[in-house]
Parts: sequence; C-alpha cells; structure tokens
Amino acid sequence: MYEIKTLKDHAALVDRMATTVGVDLEEAAFRGTMDFDEIADAVLRCTGCSKPDDCGQWMAQTPQADATPDYCRNAEMLARLRA
Repeated sequence: MYEIKTLKDHAALVDRMATTVGVDLEEAAFRGTMDFDEIADAVLRCTGCSKPDDCGQWMAQTPQADATPDYCRNAEMLARLRA
C-alpha cells in the first residue's frame, strides 16, 4: 500500500507535468475527455517511475513543453489529451 505522502507527491508531479505540456486535467475530466479514475490511474503509474527526481528537475528547467520526457509513464495519456 502506498503512503499518503507518496501519493500526494506523485499527484503533484502528474498535475505539474500535465500543466507543463498544456493539459488541464480537471478541465479534461469536466469535459468528459477523461474520467477522474484515469487521473487516479495516472498517479499510480507515476508512483512506479524510477525517475521522479529527474522529472521534478526537468519541469523546473522546462516550464512549457510540447511533450513529456521519454521516460514519463503518462506520456501517451498526456499526448492524447493534448491533441
């Protein structure tokens, strides 16, 4: 079972990554482009990433981007939502 802090940290990473690539997850859920369960799934995928520190550093250096880093476990979902 995941610790609450781990889930919160990765939820923040998912939200920041989405924002970095121009996706508003809350708006996508409200529009019906995705459902809230997909956001939860994205957070769980993120917890399995071996590079959360690299991710945070990448986002700190890259305030806006057209795509996620190659190692992002949510790259496909975010690309679909961005299209």
